[in-house]
Amino acid sequence: MDLTSAEKEKLMISVLNDKCDLCGCCVGVCPADALELTKLELKILPLRCTNCAKCVWSCPLEALVFNSDGVMV
Repeated sequence: MDLTSAEKEKLMISVLNDKCDLCGCCVGVCPADALELTKLELKILPLRCTNCAKCVWSCPLEALVFNSDGVMV
């Protein structure tokens, strides 16, 4: 099923930067190479992200959240 841009925006995964320690666990599991890790922050590349949530489940600090209803959880 292909998502429209509005649907994809609603399903987008977000980074809680105050929880993220930049360990990179999520980067290694992303099949779409949609995560960019720098020395200062983790970014999700929305045009690459397929919303598979593998990064969410891999984060030991729960610094990534899946916004299934478009609201930050």
